[in-house]
Amino acid sequence: MDAIRHHSFGPPEVLVLEQVPDPVPGPGEVLVDAVAHGVHLLDTSLRRGEAGPPLPLPSLPTVPGREIAGTVAAVGPGVDGAWAGRPVAAHLGPVPDGGGYARCVVVGAEKLHALPDGPGGAPLDPADAITMIGTGRMAVYTLDIAAVTAGDVVVVTGAAGGLGTLFVQEALRSGARVVALAGGPAKLRVLEDLLGDLGRDDAPGADRLALVDYSADGWLDAARAALGGSPATLVFDGVGGDLGTAATSLLRGAGGGGADGGGAGGRLADDGRADDSTTPGRLVAYGWASGTPNRFTAWAEDGRIESPVEVRYAVGPQAPPMADQRPYQERALALAASGRWRVATHRVPFAEAARAHRELEERRTTGKVVLV
Repeated sequence: MDAIRHHSFGPPEVLVLEQVPDPVPGPGEVLVDAVAHGVHLLDTSLRRGEAGPPLPLPSLPTVPGREIAGTVAAVGPGVDGAWAGRPVAAHLGPVPDGGGYARCVVVGAEKLHALPDGPGGAPLDPADAITMIGTGRMAVYTLDIAAVTAGDVVVVTGAAGGLGTLFVQEALRSGARVVALAGGPAKLRVLEDLLGDLGRDDAPGADRLALVDYSADGWLDAARAALGGSPATLVFDGVGGDLGTAATSLLRGAGGGGADGGGAGGRLADDGRADDSTTPGRLVAYGWASGTPNRFTAWAEDGRIESPVEVRYAVGPQAPPMADQRPYQERALALAASGRWRVATHRVPFAEAARAHRELEERRTTGKVVLV
């Protein structure tokens, strides 16, 4: 079978397409003919040989990846034969050498999710399903921590990413106002196409959504203008670094500090929900894709700001436990199947896994990166 392996740690080019023996399912396992393979930012760290939580380095050579979708081709002893031929998705577990970048994957039957029917009546697209198994699961968990309400004014960094697109949608569907930050006109167009009329209103000036290009000069002033003079009450940040720190400065209680400059951004509706409460805003932190932490978080070592806002963590030791991932996966799949969440994917041919890693590392992707 075809598989993507690497025999050494290093740049994306260490990922090579090879022929390896077909696996055979054992007791309690099934064999899945995979057609969609999730690519996670953590995969790039492991490929580079960067040890650290949450996973150790794999032994070499290794087939990376932990998220797959496809069709059950065979069942092992003790597995209900009704699984055979069914379209499924699965997360392979918290292992560094999951084997997900392979066209045939052995999976424990307890990890399988039968693909639900999507909005059109056909089974959910495999790439969309695999997005829900990994990224969607994390989105549901993080949104539970955030507890978005209709009264919130929300800022989302990395809004065109796999998680960011889901946070923007759910905040808008919850009735909140949203400033979505994305890097460059192309990513803003992807968001516009994905969101459609969500957050828009027929009444002039009643839009609850503003899109801001954080790569433009003066983006922070553009975000302030979009907020209409009111502070944000909630920031989702998985980018960290200067961007995440500046976005957090927009929160109520954070003092409004940040970058200088002009810039353009659509102003959000002035709907009378300005909040004069003294309750500090809340930062929901779920990582630092930029490579450096948000300085308002406990992860920051250099130049940490003693946080005047409430920080809620979705990763790390400060995060609440997620003892069982399956309920979050099921909820995410249901949200996509119902049409409440529109899924954004960045699809790359299976043989071009190195390209997928490079584009992800260079922040040139939108939505969830999936090998197909």
